[in-house]
Amino acid sequence: MELRNIQRVYLVGIGGIGMSGLARYFAHLGCIVCGYDRTATDLTNDLHNEGIRVIFDDREDWIPLSFQTPDSGTLIIYTPAIPDDSVILNFFRDRGFEMLKRSEVLGLISKSMFTIAVAGTHGKTTTSSMIAHILKDSGTDCTAFLGGILSNYQSNVLYGNNNIVVVEADEYDRSFLTLYPDIAIITSMDADHLDIYGDHEQLIQSFKQFASQIKDNGVLIFHDDLSFISGTTYSAQGPADAKAINIRIENSDFYFDFKNDNFSIKDIKLGIAGLHNVENATAAIEAALNVGVEPQLIRNALASFKGVKRRFEYIVKTDNHIYIDDYAHHPEELRATITSVKKLYPDKKLTTIFQPHLYSRTRDFADGFAEVLDMTDELIILDIYPARELPIEGVDSDMILDQMKMLNKRKCGKQEAIDIVQFEKPELLLTVGAGDIDQLVQPLKYALGNV
Repeated sequence: MELRNIQRVYLVGIGGIGMSGLARYFAHLGCIVCGYDRTATDLTNDLHNEGIRVIFDDREDWIPLSFQTPDSGTLIIYTPAIPDDSVILNFFRDRGFEMLKRSEVLGLISKSMFTIAVAGTHGKTTTSSMIAHILKDSGTDCTAFLGGILSNYQSNVLYGNNNIVVVEADEYDRSFLTLYPDIAIITSMDADHLDIYGDHEQLIQSFKQFASQIKDNGVLIFHDDLSFISGTTYSAQGPADAKAINIRIENSDFYFDFKNDNFSIKDIKLGIAGLHNVENATAAIEAALNVGVEPQLIRNALASFKGVKRRFEYIVKTDNHIYIDDYAHHPEELRATITSVKKLYPDKKLTTIFQPHLYSRTRDFADGFAEVLDMTDELIILDIYPARELPIEGVDSDMILDQMKMLNKRKCGKQEAIDIVQFEKPELLLTVGAGDIDQLVQPLKYALGNV
C-alpha cells in the first residue's frame, strides 16, 4: 500500500497511546479518520475534540458507510490488544480490507525517512521523547511517534518539515522488527513479555535481530551493560563511550556533565528528575550529536524538557506534600523510580500505591516486585489490572504481598486507597502502574487537599 493513496483510515483500538498517535497523524494529512475502542478515556475525548469520531460499541452497524466497501484508498489499522472475536475487527477481515498492525504502519511511514528508533523494555518513551524535543527545540525538526503525551507539546505525535522521524520501537509482539533505522538505541533488555517470548533468551534474540536491521552506515547506541558486538555504549554509572559524570542534585534538580570522545557538555540541567532519566538523557544526547545538533542547543533543550505524562510526573509539589505518578510496571522500572524518589527526598516517609499489570507478569516477577517494593516505607497494593489477559488461577496481588518482608503493607480497592490518603495525608506519595491507576491521580490530588 502506498501512503500517498490513503484517504480513509479506521483504527480498531484507537484509544491506545500508539494508535491514537497514528490517528492524529493521518488526520493531520487530511484523511478521514475514525475508530473503535472499548471504553472512553481522556485520550479518546481528546481525539473527539480534534474531530476524530470514536465509537465504543463493538457493532458493525456503527461503522460509517464510507468504510463498508474495501478500496485502495482505505486502510484499517489494528492492535493485538483487540480480541480476535471483535465484531468490528472481523467485519473488516471478512470483507478483504487492507489491514495492517500499528507497527507495520510505522514501518511504512519510516521506510523512506531518516529514522531514529528507540527500543528497550524500559526507558524508551522518555528517551525517544527527549530526542524529539531536542530536535524540535534546536530547530533541527522531526516527525515523532511516541508512547506517551509530551508535556511540552500535549501530544504523542509531532509533525516535522524534514526527513527525520523519531519512533518508539515496541518489543511487544516483536513489533519493532518492522523498522529499519538509521540510528537505533537500545536502553534495556530485561525479561518481560514472557507470555509472548516464552523465555528471556528469545526476547534477547529479538532485540539482536532489531539491531541487525540498522541501515548501512547506521549507528547502534546501547546501554553499557548489554552485549552487542559493535556500537556506541552509554552509561551514567560506569565507563562507556558516552557517559554522564559529575551527577548531582541542586534544589531538587538533577545536573550532570556529558562526555564522549569528541564532545564535552558541562552543567546540563535536566528538566525532569531521576538518575534513570540522566541515563536516558545521555543516550538522547549521543543520538542528537549524531545528527549534527550543536552541544549548546542540546544543553538548552534538556533544561526546557518538561517530561512525559506519567513518567516521574509531579502531580503535587508543595511544602507539605510531594505526589509523583509514574508508569512503572516492571520490577526494574519500579527500582529506578523508587530509588530516585528516595534520593530526592531522603528524609520523607514514602507511601507507594502500586497496581500490578497483567496476571502473567505478576506470576513471572512476583519475587522481583516484592524485593523492590520492600524499598518503600508504606505500600498500598491494588488488584491486578488484567489488560488483554484472562485470570490465571492462583495469581493475584497477594503473591507479591506474601513475599514482602516489610510490615506496613495492605491490599485494598481504589476507593479505599483514596480514603486512606485522605485520612493519612502522606507527605511523600508515589503511584505506579500501567493499568487504570491513572484514574486515581486527580482524586488522590484532591484527597491531599490540592484541588
